[in-house]
Amino acid sequence: MTSTLSSGRERFKQHLRKVGSGEHTSKGMTREEAADALDMMLHGEASPAQIGAFLIAHRIRRPEPQELTGMLDTYRRLGPVITSQDGRPAPLCFGMPYDGRSRTAPIYPLTTLVLLACGQPVVLQGGDRMPIKYGVNAIDLFDALGLDLRGLGLDTVQQGFDDQGFALIHQPDHFPIAETLITYREELGRRPPVASLELIWTPHQGRHLLVSGFVHPPTESRAWKALKLAEETDLLTVKGLEGSIDLPIGRACITARVRNGEAERLILHPRDHGCHHADAEWTDIDSWHNQGLEALNGHGPLSNAVRWNAAAYLWFSGKTDSLEAGIKLAETILETGQAAAQLVQLQDWRKGLSIR
Repeated sequence: MTSTLSSGRERFKQHLRKVGSGEHTSKGMTREEAADALDMMLHGEASPAQIGAFLIAHRIRRPEPQELTGMLDTYRRLGPVITSQDGRPAPLCFGMPYDGRSRTAPIYPLTTLVLLACGQPVVLQGGDRMPIKYGVNAIDLFDALGLDLRGLGLDTVQQGFDDQGFALIHQPDHFPIAETLITYREELGRRPPVASLELIWTPHQGRHLLVSGFVHPPTESRAWKALKLAEETDLLTVKGLEGSIDLPIGRACITARVRNGEAERLILHPRDHGCHHADAEWTDIDSWHNQGLEALNGHGPLSNAVRWNAAAYLWFSGKTDSLEAGIKLAETILETGQAAAQLVQLQDWRKGLSIR
């Protein structure tokens, strides 16, 4: 056992040398080496000192596209899997920072309910509040809406996806081995390279539209290249609020659609569609709960943002043939109470699980 552990740490040194040798002598890892390095970190085959050194050196140098693809290979191999039944629409798979939001009010849970009411499946993933931001996340937001999604087995999540078109992969429940790296986020005080991986990984296997949030242009270009190597054929990158997939309404929305490796830049202007307003600030979970319920009925300070985001994603997913048609459909879903009814439907589904 000691010999095996020592051998693994010697192997990991080779990966560490490639990313930590300095600006002029460090070398990029191959896809296979990056996959092996992440596998060793997740399984504890590298020492804590090696893991910390690797993560901070890799962050400073920035992961190369083939390295991100290798890390993605490991997540695909070790992580949970959700699949779609034959004949079902391709889901929207949202990738955004796992450490959540702290400045702007999240819109995506409300957008999700509008999309579901229109028959558009959605897959989300994330964890509990984590460093370095400790921002509000998907599991807390849905809980605030009366939908407790913690503690569900993966089979139950898959069944819910089959029945309701919605899946939320909760890392502590469904991908616990990935939790082993969270303490390093706190101790290093910086987002590690795996934070970039979380933006481009989805547990869904099969045909889908992968939506990845970003803040900085280099992050976007690396995602394009890494996912091309990973043979993701349909990708949307979004310069969203705090790196999320929430489209802002206070400024132009910078997006790009990448099909089969070819990128088309799309700049969307909410002002041109009557949705322009200051992006709502985050205050606290109770205020968001009240504003969210208002927005699901087409009212309140979040309503413009929900209408705009739902319209855009209805268009991106092919549910409507134009952004204008998406806005009209979103307005109808909100004003007729169908989005609020979708929330009740999910609440009833969850209650049914507790009764069994």
